[in-house]
Amino acid sequence: MSPEKHAWWKEAVIYQIYPRSFADSNGDGIGDLNGITEHLDYLAKLGIDVIWLSPVYESPNDDNGYDISDYRNIMAEFGTMEDFDRLLAEAHRRNIRIVMDLVVNHTSDEHPWFIESRKGKDNPFRDYYIWKDPGVNGEAPNHWESCFSGSAWQYDDLTGQYYLHCFSRKQPDLNWENPKVREEVFDLMDWWCQKGIDGFRMDVISMISKDQSFPEGPLNADGYSDMFSYVCNGPRVHEYLQEMNRRVLSRYDLLTVGETAGVTVEEAKKYANSEGTELGMVFHFEHTDGAANSDAVFGKWTYTPPKLAYVRKILNKWQLELEGKAWGSLYWDNHDQPRVVSRFGNDSEKWRVKSAKMLATVLHLQKGTPYIYQGEEIGMTNRHFSSVDDCADIEEKNAWQQLVVEQKLIDGKTLLKCFDCVARDNARTPMQWDDTPNAGFTTGKPWLAVNPNYTGINVEQALADKESVFYYYQRLIELRHTLPIIVYGRFKPLLEDSEEIYAYQRLMDGQVLTVAANWTDREAACPLFAADSCEELISNYDVHKEGFLQPYEARVVWEARR
Repeated sequence: MSPEKHAWWKEAVIYQIYPRSFADSNGDGIGDLNGITEHLDYLAKLGIDVIWLSPVYESPNDDNGYDISDYRNIMAEFGTMEDFDRLLAEAHRRNIRIVMDLVVNHTSDEHPWFIESRKGKDNPFRDYYIWKDPGVNGEAPNHWESCFSGSAWQYDDLTGQYYLHCFSRKQPDLNWENPKVREEVFDLMDWWCQKGIDGFRMDVISMISKDQSFPEGPLNADGYSDMFSYVCNGPRVHEYLQEMNRRVLSRYDLLTVGETAGVTVEEAKKYANSEGTELGMVFHFEHTDGAANSDAVFGKWTYTPPKLAYVRKILNKWQLELEGKAWGSLYWDNHDQPRVVSRFGNDSEKWRVKSAKMLATVLHLQKGTPYIYQGEEIGMTNRHFSSVDDCADIEEKNAWQQLVVEQKLIDGKTLLKCFDCVARDNARTPMQWDDTPNAGFTTGKPWLAVNPNYTGINVEQALADKESVFYYYQRLIELRHTLPIIVYGRFKPLLEDSEEIYAYQRLMDGQVLTVAANWTDREAACPLFAADSCEELISNYDVHKEGFLQPYEARVVWEARR
């Protein structure tokens, strides 16, 4: 038997919903909670166990809901608390759990805590945030660059100090050094748990503890320094999470996953340790780091597809090094990442379906809890940016202003090409339900333009085609629910030098599961499927060629070696 401690969230499949773009029930062009409730039967048909909701709290929407002004209220655009309660009840009635997005590294500058904090240095809420005196010549305390370009510090005339914002200037960072802040966070978490939610996805949780000396790093050509080594995996982050676990998490049966920017495998073993003293699992970003695995134009901005050798090396490393020590999460895309079939596969009309199924196979048969991002299960693709006016995301707009307009480091045509490849708006185009106007997402004007290919790629079409990407995902989920080896079996990499094939085995109790996937649009030699005793579990081809994998072919076979 597997030595792994069993847990429901290890055996689950998670479906992320970006509410603004999922389904609009009232025709205002913005997805809402009632729209989600109306499509719960669709998600039940797919077979998922959990919905992770991107933020639905009250927010001025500077960063699409990740700037929260009231943690105990619902954004009016999404509905009411009564609508949320109905969604929760209806999901639970279908045996689907709800995980909330917890954003507590920062708040909105319109949150009552920050409004009070700005009023004066002696205000009781002043130390809820990170305020510093000006540096030399009245400049910012240091030259840290925010994640959204420009300085990470904002000057406030009222008190003559700067506040830290690792993201937008309207997202001031909370001061977790203040025990009152931690108390507030634990209280709001408990409030949601009392409501009956089933867990938390924790936004940039690795950034809650900063190096309190706020050191200056080497300046880059823009005159800024990298802040990440000083704000990620900080000196007290594990202390804070252990306190959170004692105070809240351990009191409920929850799924907890941390978005851990800058995490290493060694740090992940602490965050998601098998003793359960912090979180259940973490998200890492190594395999999606465009700057690391391709020829980046500038920072994250690239138009070069990731190389198999790099992606395989990273994923295999995490599989092997977490074994028996911590639990991992599995994902290709999310609200911050472009569409998987466009980034890692081939979204051409000829190969979209085959490569989408191939990529799903590679991910869902690995060890860890798999995440599906809305639309992934029907093979939705990236969109095309013809102008910066097509962008809604603050990260893209800031990059354009800084890199194209102000510093002239990139020409506009090149940056738009990068947007086509990795921009966050690729994931945020509305869900494609059918081939009616606006893809059945809304009867009004959608907040973000629908991808024009919705007439050929949509849920209605997928449900009518038994060979669609949807039914392939459904089968992968069924296999996970049926075969414990997929959840708890050991991971063994194969063919690690291949430039074309990603292959591995899962091993448990004398059983062997062999997975092989051709990442190219060419036939590739593959020596792994010669045994007559093997049972074919799933493949994206009906007919196989002995000794070879066809373009984007994926095969999974099972055998018992007792």
